[in-house]
This record gives sequence, C-alpha cells and structure tokens, in this order.
Amino acid sequence: MNATLANNLCVVDDDEAVRRSLGLLLLSRGYAVQTFASGEAFLASADIQRAGCVVLDLRMEGMSGLQVFDALRAQDSPLVVLFLSGHGDIPMAVEAVQNGAFGWLEKPCNDERLLESIARALQQAQDIAVRRQARQAAQLLWAKLTPREMQVARLVAEGKPNKKIALELAPLELRTVETHRAHVFAKLGLSNSHELDRFLREHAL
Repeated sequence: MNATLANNLCVVDDDEAVRRSLGLLLLSRGYAVQTFASGEAFLASADIQRAGCVVLDLRMEGMSGLQVFDALRAQDSPLVVLFLSGHGDIPMAVEAVQNGAFGWLEKPCNDERLLESIARALQQAQDIAVRRQARQAAQLLWAKLTPREMQVARLVAEGKPNKKIALELAPLELRTVETHRAHVFAKLGLSNSHELDRFLREHAL
C-alpha cells in the first residue's frame, strides 16, 4: 500500500466515543488517521483533493454524511467514501453506494471487517490516483499539439486515410496531413491509429 495514501485516512463522526475508538484502532494498525467531529470541520480542514479514504457517519448533527458525500462529488474529490450507518439508515447507505460510495458498514462494526474494508478502499483510492496521474500526463501531451494537429489526430484515430483527411480539412495538402500525422505520433509517443484511438478514449480527450 502506498504510504502517502495510508496517511490520508479520515474518520468523520459526531460521536466522540466512536471517533476515539476508531482512531485508536487505526493508529494501532499503522494508519495516520485524522478524526473530525462534523462534516463541516472535515470539509474545511481535510485535503479533499488528495486520494485516500474517509470513513463517514451517515447521520450527524449539522451536515449529514450524504451532504458531505455530495459536497465531495461536487468538488470532484478522489477520496473514497466508506459509510458507517445505524440499522435504520441502511436504505440510505445502499443508495449512496449506488451513487458512487465505496461501501457501507453497519454500527457497531467488527474491527477486522472495518480494517479489511478500509484496506480495500485505500487500494481503490490508489487505483484512482494512478488513473488521474495518467489522465493529467495525457492532457499535458495533448496540449502540445497545435489545433490543426488535434483535428488531424481525431480523424486519424477514426481510421481515415490521409487523402480523406486532406479532403475533409480542405484546403489542406496531402503532404501537410502527412506531416501533421507524424507530429501527432511523435508528440504523443504513439505508433499507430489504434493506439491513438485508445489514447483518446481512455483519457476522454
């Protein structure tokens, strides 16, 4: 497990006893955990743009866990959310999972089950971080292309031959298309139209 991710673990619960017990448990297993007494305090102080995991109580005074979850989604936070819920909150927890939360655990929760869920959530957070880094790197490469090279790149990715691209982007000479095509592959570090098509799809460019 990436040490940086293991150090970005938060517990948000307005019950002091729960915060203390979870904090001690996680610290005893080597996690550098931060605890927060409210959703408001968590959103104000935590680094929500860094990948990691937040164990979030569903029902709290002030902002509810669902409201905090919505705020994280609105800010495109990479934090993976694991909800803690009372028995009566299970339908809400299931709905939250359907909307993108990692999972939910019913209070009181078995320690080993909680630790196993957190480990899996942190692994997912690591996967998210890797994908984000790859997307950011791809965006930087894509930004190196000129507007005309971007046009040519999209048509090349569709499998269109140079002659057809020259006609679609007329007035554009065939030799110019060939030059743009070569620049696209060189700048993006790709070899063929299939790789280019996958590159554009994977990184939503």
